[in-house]
Amino acid sequence: MEEGPQEPTREERWRGVQPWRRIFHAGNGLTIAFLPPVLGVGRTGVLLILSGFLVALMGFDLARLRSPTLNALFFRFLPSLASPREMTKVASSTWYLLGAILVYGLFPTRIAVPAIVVLALADPTASTVGRLWGRTRLGKGTVLGSAVFVAVAFAVLSAFFGPAAAALPALVIAGVEVIPWRFDDNLTVPLAGASALWLMGI
Repeated sequence: MEEGPQEPTREERWRGVQPWRRIFHAGNGLTIAFLPPVLGVGRTGVLLILSGFLVALMGFDLARLRSPTLNALFFRFLPSLASPREMTKVASSTWYLLGAILVYGLFPTRIAVPAIVVLALADPTASTVGRLWGRTRLGKGTVLGSAVFVAVAFAVLSAFFGPAAAALPALVIAGVEVIPWRFDDNLTVPLAGASALWLMGI
C-alpha cells in the first residue's frame, strides 16, 4: 500500500516562512503608506517616486530572467528575501510597487492608504500563521490563514473607518487573496481593498 504525501515537519514549515521576507513586506507597505505625509510629499510626488522604483525593478527583473548568472547572484545575495517561485517569474516586490501605484493613481489617498496597509500587515501575518499551523486547504491558502487575514484586515480598516464599515471590505479582500489568480496577490489585494471601499462610498 502506497503512503500518501507526508506532512511537512515543523522545521520545514519554519524554513518556508522566511521571516525577513515577511518583515520586508510589511515595512515596505507601511513606508509607502505613512512616510509621504511625514515628508510632505503629495500624491503626484508619490506616484513619480514609486514609478521610478518600478522602472528600476522591472529592468532588473528582465535582466536577471534573461541571465542565469545574474539570477543566481540575486538568490545568492538575497536568500532571506527571494522566494523560489521568483526564479522564473517577476519578483513579488515589482508587483507590490505596481499595486501601490495603481491604488494611488486610481483612488483617493484616504482609500489608497488603508488598502496598502492591509496588504502590508494582513498578507504576511496570514501567510505566516497559515504556513505554520494551517491544515485545511482553502484556495491557495488555508482556512486558518484566511481567518487571520480577515481579522487583521478588519482591525486595520476599523482603525481608519470604524468597525461597521470594515467588515464587508475585509471579507472581500480575504476572498480575493485566497483565489489562485494568475496575478500576484501584491497586485490584487490592494486593488480589491480600494475597490471595495470605493464601492461602499467611503
